[in-house]
Amino acid sequence: MKKLLLLSFALLLVSTTVFAVNFAPQLLKISAPAQVQYNFDGKDLKIPVTITGTAAGVNFFVYTKGKAATISKIRNGFLGWHYVNKVDTCIYFSIQAQFAKGNSEWVWNGKDKNGIVVPKGDYTYYLWGYDNVGVKTPAARAVAIRFQGPGAPRMVEKGDNGEALANPIWWAYDQKWTFGGDAADPTLLETCSIALPEGYGQAIYSCQKSDDHRMQFINAGPNYSRQFGILKYKWVPNGAGEVQTDWATNGWAIDDGYFKGGDASGGLVTDGNYLYSAVGNLYNNDAAESDLRYWDIDDGTMLKKIDLKDYWCKGGSWYDRGQYTHVNSGPNVVSERNGLILLASGNSDTFEVLNPIAGLDDETELVQSINGNGDCVLDIWVGPGIADLCGPVDQYPYTWEADSNLFCVVPGYDMGAVSFALVAPDGTGVGFLAYAGETASIKYVDFFCDNGSAFDGLYTDNQTGTDPGGIWFIGQDSFKGSLSYQIGVADQAPAAFTVAQNTPNPFNPTTTINYTLAKAGHVTIDMFNMAGQKVDTIVNANMNAGSHSVTWNASKFSAGVYFYTVKSGDFSKTIKMTLLK
Repeated sequence: MKKLLLLSFALLLVSTTVFAVNFAPQLLKISAPAQVQYNFDGKDLKIPVTITGTAAGVNFFVYTKGKAATISKIRNGFLGWHYVNKVDTCIYFSIQAQFAKGNSEWVWNGKDKNGIVVPKGDYTYYLWGYDNVGVKTPAARAVAIRFQGPGAPRMVEKGDNGEALANPIWWAYDQKWTFGGDAADPTLLETCSIALPEGYGQAIYSCQKSDDHRMQFINAGPNYSRQFGILKYKWVPNGAGEVQTDWATNGWAIDDGYFKGGDASGGLVTDGNYLYSAVGNLYNNDAAESDLRYWDIDDGTMLKKIDLKDYWCKGGSWYDRGQYTHVNSGPNVVSERNGLILLASGNSDTFEVLNPIAGLDDETELVQSINGNGDCVLDIWVGPGIADLCGPVDQYPYTWEADSNLFCVVPGYDMGAVSFALVAPDGTGVGFLAYAGETASIKYVDFFCDNGSAFDGLYTDNQTGTDPGGIWFIGQDSFKGSLSYQIGVADQAPAAFTVAQNTPNPFNPTTTINYTLAKAGHVTIDMFNMAGQKVDTIVNANMNAGSHSVTWNASKFSAGVYFYTVKSGDFSKTIKMTLLK
């Protein structure tokens, strides 16, 4: 009898093991030389490329390098669709090519998008790829997919200490999922209920405080109302959220300056320095209003508003080119990456990337790039006299997200067998791409995880499947390298780990740190105050050998002496710097 019981127990353990399978996705990784020498003579350049994990559809890009400061408020393309300011720009991109796993090469003829030989110099090249052959992998079946408000989610990739999470989190205002467990286990879904005032809840966007993710902020309000507010509360696992009554006015930063009539929902994000809400009149054709609002993350005070109606509303220079389905629009899709804010709208073909810190000092420097109407990607063709060159695209974005190299994807809502549109780091529209087996269906969300963890890739819904619930995974990666006419010996094979004095120094509020790695490895750059307390981490990633640079924005720190420590493997160097205010 005892043996029978033991056998039954063993069988139970086996069956439990079979059915409880932890989510461990097959990652896609793209590797290539960090630096490539080329004569820029119009002859074929062959760049060795290694694809691991899965096969991939890959695009190749060539960008200017070190020219951002000289690129100021340039608008070009058909209908003036493309705007760039203080950002290096794309001079060539390829159509998608198919790569199998293993070693291969990319061949480029050295010509730009107009077929002209690229002049000798220094350039950045990118490889962007995703798994377009394998099927989607379930990552979190119990999560409720919700687009825009109410309940727009966030992918949380860093912990409270600013370092990459080993297990990233999908987090909305009332649901939380930590990746790595059994994707089919509903008990792993953590919830938190929030009691909003009567009538609120039509437009809910949330974000987490970067150094204490239990602290949540909600941008909430009634549809077609003048009054919105931001609520701060503490996340209580599987319980009721605790409103933080010592913030703003009893936990609420009320904004009665929203627009009369019309859907003013816009979104809420933070870069760790401020809270940002972007708003506009999506449906009120009588009001030309749209703006970006800065909020003090510590006390809820509204600090600044920057007018955006020139890009979104009737009478603005972008509207005059026939760019809108609604004569007055505004952003209702908002996200953040690398301190930049991405804005889009389901009622417009304007896709903006904003540099909020630059805009805080000079409003004319707020907009970094725009993808508008005229490149046959993300277009809505309307307006008298506008030639319909591309056909009616009419894509309605519900998310607008970027990876760490600022490649952006927008789900292909109601566009047939299309999964998403790809947009390059300066706003250049690349084209429409599809996951394997995609069919005509609604697509709501695409999110990146790109923190160097075992979960890096694209996360999406799966409306085409027979059992489409929850979040699904697709392998994705991007690679950044340099093309140079002449590479010095030190660049070809760095002989030493070196860290240069930051420039400028003293500085206010940004400074750049240059460093060289003798070999590839994991790199951290931490900031310390005079008391030796770590106040910030600005790099925590695996990097290739060679020269690198990173900029620290110290706008949220007080004036004084600071130290930065660059560490890679057994090598470490600490240097003093001075912040002025």
